[in-house]
Amino acid sequence: MKNVLIIGSTGQIGSELTMKLRGIYKEGNIIAGYIPGAEPKGELLESGPAAVVDITNEQQIAETVSKYKIDTIYNLAALLSAVAEAKPQLAWKIGIGGLFNVLEVARELHCAVFTPSSIGAFGTDTPKDKTPQDTVRNPRTMYGVTKVTGELLSNYYYIRFGVDTRSVRFPGLISYVTLPGGGTTDYAVDIFYSAAKGQKFVCPIKAGTFMDMMYMPDALRGAIEIMEADATKFVHRNSFNIASMSFDPEIIYNNIKKYVPGFQMEYQVDPLRQAIAESWPNSLDDTCARQEWGWKPEYDLDTMTKDMLAKLEARYKK
Repeated sequence: MKNVLIIGSTGQIGSELTMKLRGIYKEGNIIAGYIPGAEPKGELLESGPAAVVDITNEQQIAETVSKYKIDTIYNLAALLSAVAEAKPQLAWKIGIGGLFNVLEVARELHCAVFTPSSIGAFGTDTPKDKTPQDTVRNPRTMYGVTKVTGELLSNYYYIRFGVDTRSVRFPGLISYVTLPGGGTTDYAVDIFYSAAKGQKFVCPIKAGTFMDMMYMPDALRGAIEIMEADATKFVHRNSFNIASMSFDPEIIYNNIKKYVPGFQMEYQVDPLRQAIAESWPNSLDDTCARQEWGWKPEYDLDTMTKDMLAKLEARYKK
């Protein structure tokens, strides 16, 4: 990778990935693609080039790729799970119509493409614990349907046209940099903000509901490392399970209480988010990612908790 276009650069993953890539590829062009109304701000705007790139506009994508001699596209435009259920047509238009546009541009202009999948690609028919790399994918949400379709479409473009497509299935992502954007796993981000602000946390997910989670620094490394990996060692491409930790609301709450003893939590379950959560795996088996390109997380629940609280407390004490 040298010249990289991040579509969705101002989103939860994109804003951090753009800055991470700019720190690594200092001699290249890391282009922050955005849509009007979601412009880059602050350091994201000042640290490198930006361009209007609407994923539903194939010509706009192609013009940007040509202008900056892009060799790799990170396609991060998507509606998250709960939002996608409220707007299924828009979720399909962005998630699949947009992906078609990206893959066509990549085919014509010879780019590699990263399009993240998710634990949402699995469904109630999937083994819940240590979900295998290769298993039933039968999601019950539009978010999940777009992720499975995206995996299949990316594989098709690799097999049929030789487009270098690669992907990981992200668990829920936890970050102190960007606020949640409507995902089912976002409670695991919100809980840290409440603790850092000294507020009681209202949990929308039932106790005992386990989901895979990952600290954002590990997720960013995974997204970069898979694109840098030696593809001759790949058995899989779209998409690799990657994992770090699995917990339910009680476990993360009690872990935070070790560092914030007065922290309180109560439950007000959101039926939509709960139903989505129950259709997802409790944990993923990431053996294939470890074997095929050396994936390994650096954070567990306790090291993440200490770092999240330290970063957020420093922010709110300013």
